[in-house]
Amino acid sequence: MKIRCNRWKLLLSLIILCIALLPATAEAGVKYSTFTKDSNGNLIWLQPAYYPIGVIGQDLSVPDPGNPAQRIKSPLQTPKDIFIDPHNDIYIADTGNNRIVHMNEQGQLIRYITVPESPLLKPEGVFVTVEGDIYVADTGNKRVIKLDKTGKLQQEYKRPDSRYIPDTFVYDPSKVMVDERGFLYVAVHGGYEGLVLLDGSGKFQGFFGANKTVLSALDALKRWLYTKEMYANEIAKKPETINSVATDKNGYIYTVTGGTIKTDQLKKLNIKGENLLRSSQKEFGEYRPMDTALLQANVVTMPQLIDVAVDQNGNMIVVDQQYKYISHYDSSGNLLYFWGGPSAVGSSQVGLIKSPVALDVNSRNELFVLDDQENIVQVFRLSEFGEKVNQANQQTLAGYYEASEKPWQDVLRMNAQFTPAILGLAKAAYKKENFEAAEKLFKEAGDHEGYSDAFWQIRMRWFQKNFSWIASIVFFGTIALVVLDRLTAKSRFRLKWKNRPRWKWSFILHLKHSLYILKHPVDGFTAVRYEGKGSYAAALLIMIGVYGALLFKEFFTSFSFNMAVRVDVYSIFTQFFIVWITWIIANYLVSSIYRGEGRFRDILIGSAYALVPYIIIGIPLALISNVMTLSESSIYNFIANAMLVWIGLLMFWKIQWVHNYSVGETVMNVFLTLCTMLVIGVLIFITAGLTNDLASLFYEMFQEVLLR
Repeated sequence: MKIRCNRWKLLLSLIILCIALLPATAEAGVKYSTFTKDSNGNLIWLQPAYYPIGVIGQDLSVPDPGNPAQRIKSPLQTPKDIFIDPHNDIYIADTGNNRIVHMNEQGQLIRYITVPESPLLKPEGVFVTVEGDIYVADTGNKRVIKLDKTGKLQQEYKRPDSRYIPDTFVYDPSKVMVDERGFLYVAVHGGYEGLVLLDGSGKFQGFFGANKTVLSALDALKRWLYTKEMYANEIAKKPETINSVATDKNGYIYTVTGGTIKTDQLKKLNIKGENLLRSSQKEFGEYRPMDTALLQANVVTMPQLIDVAVDQNGNMIVVDQQYKYISHYDSSGNLLYFWGGPSAVGSSQVGLIKSPVALDVNSRNELFVLDDQENIVQVFRLSEFGEKVNQANQQTLAGYYEASEKPWQDVLRMNAQFTPAILGLAKAAYKKENFEAAEKLFKEAGDHEGYSDAFWQIRMRWFQKNFSWIASIVFFGTIALVVLDRLTAKSRFRLKWKNRPRWKWSFILHLKHSLYILKHPVDGFTAVRYEGKGSYAAALLIMIGVYGALLFKEFFTSFSFNMAVRVDVYSIFTQFFIVWITWIIANYLVSSIYRGEGRFRDILIGSAYALVPYIIIGIPLALISNVMTLSESSIYNFIANAMLVWIGLLMFWKIQWVHNYSVGETVMNVFLTLCTMLVIGVLIFITAGLTNDLASLFYEMFQEVLLR
């Protein structure tokens, strides 16, 4: 009986322990997922960094015109902007109701701002200064207005009059921001020229922060081939329009852009308009690759960033209207995490947003997201995980690497795959001069530059420790070799080695001829054509060696220079041999028509022999890279590029002397060969597609016969 009682106690203890280990209810109730990405772009699931704490703006009301003592509902209608002032008061541009809604930090209505003396018409942007002045982008009236604290009209900024503004420019203000000088930065609909910059009096100061025009390869080809008259008839390519603008306590200016651009959708600009995030040259606005399948056809798959906010720590928060994700980046543009996702059609779920159009943060870093379809504002608060990440990242960015070590370790205990935490610990280890640990952590975090810096320090320490005996070995070894060479100059052994019998096996002779070609390409390729110095067996062995060199490079090149995410042996094999065989076939077909004298055998063997430099240079270069750092990247790149140039010249000379061409004929042959390769690739693609369709047809017919 006592044993049975103990068993029940043990079972009850286990149940209590399991319940205690369950996550907090606030996080368990979150309806969205939070992700980050590792150094290779792979998704990593995270616990929530934010969780919803409430909804505001759904219970607005106004006095009943027929009975002022009663109030009737007056919900938001297609609101377009939200702003939180230094006192945490909330301002919403209630576009559909032609008003600005002013609420306190709890979301309780303070007043409606309608400007009776000059009524608003579809306002889409609002900004409030530290002094309490209210600026409104009054889109319907094509103006920006300045109001005092009481909401009284102070100044009106209409389309500026300047000879620097083109006549075709349409002034439809959508967002407005004011800096400490009182200068206005106005985003306008369709304004590809950039933000309109006005001084406090409304005088035009220029366009600010314009995006670059995105030109495709086809556009570049048209510019090169078309005449001025022909190119003038083309549809003009214009930069994408800036969607929103914001600022932070340090005076930096932030813009976001949608459309078709693939990089620099988020910018952090200084007063000169220079993008401080330009060095990253990466995409902003995160999403999962599988989300693209949910989009309709003919829809731009790039994220459509619609607004940006900056929290108290300088982190940048952007919202994507396409995939409904909210992405968080630190002040340097490094991804921290992203979360959200679309709400299910026909239902409303707390935390999920149907149509996000704007966001902002208050002094407590609480996040407010405006939804113009649900006509509400959802409020989110940082979780313990999110607060730890912010705390550790701020210390890292400020250069307090040692102080950031403990918070980053706390973050890793919550999620061992969080890449920013690994990178933060790597920087802390480097600061503490624990370079071996820093090297491992930088590699795990995917930071090639940090890995190279740590290895440089390790290498320097090793040289400092072992320099004396290395120098001694080199000095005395050189003397010993010189003495030994003089003492054995006339020895019987050296004479016997010099007069040794040479290999007469044809296979070995053909392999040696590939080395002779490296020094004497003209004579070597001529001998391949007219003297038969080459064989299929030697060519096959060389191609196997080149494939091995390709794999060796991927596996053994130092992490500092190796950007490969993973090594796919099969993919490397198919890509390499398909391109090589296609080159041979295309060159043979072109040469047969274009009076070439080379046979198929000569083309195949010569093309294999021309790749020998990849073996004799590529393998040693991969090994040497492991004792090099990025500071020697110019040497590494010079050797790698010289190898490719050498191979290209050998291919050129192979075509010239195997087919007995002049230089001009060789150039034409190469061009026609490349065109033929392109045609063959298109034909293979079409054939594969038709074959797949035909197989599907036969399969469906077979299934139909079986069913009947």
